[in-house]
Amino acid sequence: MTSNNRHSSSFRDPSGFIFLDQGLVKRSISPLYFKQYNALKSSNFFKKLHNAGLLIPHEELSTSENEVIIQPEQIAFMNYPYEWSFSQYKEAALLTLKIQKFALENGFSLKDASAFNVTFHKGNMVFIDTLSFDFYHENSPWRAYKQFISHFFGPLVLAKYNGLESLKLMNSFIDGVPIKMLSSMLPFKTKLNPFLYSNIHLLAKFEDKHNEDYKGESKATKLSKNAQLNIIKGLYDFIKKMSLKTSSEWGNYYDKTNYANDAFDQKATIIDKWIVQLGAKTVIDVGGNDGTFVRKINQELEEALVCDIDYNAVDANHNYVKKNKETFMLPFVFDILNPSANIGFNNKERDSFLERIKRYAPDVTMALAVIHHITLSGNIPFEMSAEFFSSFSKHLVIEFPKRNDSWVQRLLNTKGEFRAHFDFYTIDNFESSYSKYFELIEKVSIDNSDRVMYVYKLL
Repeated sequence: MTSNNRHSSSFRDPSGFIFLDQGLVKRSISPLYFKQYNALKSSNFFKKLHNAGLLIPHEELSTSENEVIIQPEQIAFMNYPYEWSFSQYKEAALLTLKIQKFALENGFSLKDASAFNVTFHKGNMVFIDTLSFDFYHENSPWRAYKQFISHFFGPLVLAKYNGLESLKLMNSFIDGVPIKMLSSMLPFKTKLNPFLYSNIHLLAKFEDKHNEDYKGESKATKLSKNAQLNIIKGLYDFIKKMSLKTSSEWGNYYDKTNYANDAFDQKATIIDKWIVQLGAKTVIDVGGNDGTFVRKINQELEEALVCDIDYNAVDANHNYVKKNKETFMLPFVFDILNPSANIGFNNKERDSFLERIKRYAPDVTMALAVIHHITLSGNIPFEMSAEFFSSFSKHLVIEFPKRNDSWVQRLLNTKGEFRAHFDFYTIDNFESSYSKYFELIEKVSIDNSDRVMYVYKLL
């Protein structure tokens, strides 16, 4: 019966599958996995990981000889590896290694190490695949080691040496970035690092050799538990120490904004007033930088999604979340001109941003100082951006920088001989286009600036 509601992303693991029941995510466990599941449950393995905040909690709903049904704690908005900043990616990698170490010490092992088994929830990364554990067999190597390299370690190393955009490769390689590709993309100097050589370049050579073994004559590798724990410790220590020396145009945006202090404070006050008046519990701040304006909201929020195209801004927000132990804030990387698409088999394994945000249906969407980037950098007409926001926004708080605003002038100056084409960028055209999708509730000009704030209600 439950198989009729099987989630389109849940078909790879014969141990069980995810299904939807009246809007709730539940998991069916097949008899094939009963032995492991019962051992994990009776040994308090699950309970210890739940208590430590490492594994998503679940409750057992029913058992029969044909299936066990559990209901995990619900996650309102799923985020994916190609939407993580460098620090978030590191946290996910370290979490996976922590869990594998704990599993080994308790007679189990992760049978897979997919980055899609981890997501950001209540301020922390959490492992969400309850059925990823199997029994540990003496002298058996970690079967998910190569997957960990292609899903976690490789992308992090690529980001360090080739730039943060490398983290988006997981959008194209849902099964992990190929090891040979990782090796070929890294600079030669990485071959001189013994750790990187053995875990990426040498692994690529072994993979080539294995691929040529058409007769299956290669002998199974043996590895002691202590040796495996040493590998995990080596990976953990190396990843933990990884850092970046990068800067970006928007990473310290609020340090070089053209707002006077009083205008900045007025903007925050306006936003706070509107959010309180609307009684909003959930918001998404599109282009929210490091979450500054969301944190100035006095209304108690259940959850705030704060996304930005800038990896460093998202990293800064993530670090604030960790430092302040915030459980309501979810930072992630997002390009409004190219939102994450549906990917995977039949384009149904991982949902697009638009599908996820429409289901989430935030009470308020905040779009502060992004309309000029959408319009002038992306050449997106006002009516198209209005249609975009209307597809998931009950209420919209949007800021419009007028033509004399210094950031607008900066963008217009990049248009060269085509500058005249953007004469349509006026406040009147903006208001006319947005009135086709939204009803204006209030409009306020910010003192000592060329910016105007609007709060809209969906028609």
